Amino acid sequence: MKVKTPRESLTVMTEIVLPNDTNNLGNLFGGQLLSWMDRCSAISAHRHCKKQVVTAAVNNVSFNQAIPIASIVTLEAKVSRAFKSSMEVFVDVYVEDQKVDGKRTYTNEAIYTFVAVDEFGSPVEIPAIEPQTKIEKMRFEGALRRKQLGLILSGKMQPNEATELKALFMED
Repeated sequence: MKVKTPRESLTVMTEIVLPNDTNNLGNLFGGQLLSWMDRCSAISAHRHCKKQVVTAAVNNVSFNQAIPIASIVTLEAKVSRAFKSSMEVFVDVYVEDQKVDGKRTYTNEAIYTFVAVDEFGSPVEIPAIEPQTKIEKMRFEGALRRKQLGLILSGKMQPNEATELKALFMED
């Protein structure tokens, strides 16, 4: 299987925050943003492996800044690391201020995990990934730690088996 780069999975979606997308404070409803991020990252995961993908986990969501009504929201998703059949996808969220100067501001992010499956829903092998940029390399390196932490929290791995996490806290 050919090794791929994160750039090959890049997916960019742009939405405008309409009244039906907002909460009672006039800001984008968090559930709507989660829906947009899930779609964007699912397309990114599919672009990486060219297989059907299913959301396995939402590993982290950071709502760092409220997004007001009428904002133009751009989501950018890329696969940060591929494992045997699963992959981690980062979604970065930007808001374009259309009332003032059109400046793009980084507002939110999320990390999703997807699994590639066949027509029967069984996991299938996916291509490896080779990061290119500094941020891609940083996200790639952290992905195994995040995966191990998720496995520990779900009871699928014992803490003493988490080699990457142990390396952070223990000396050899």
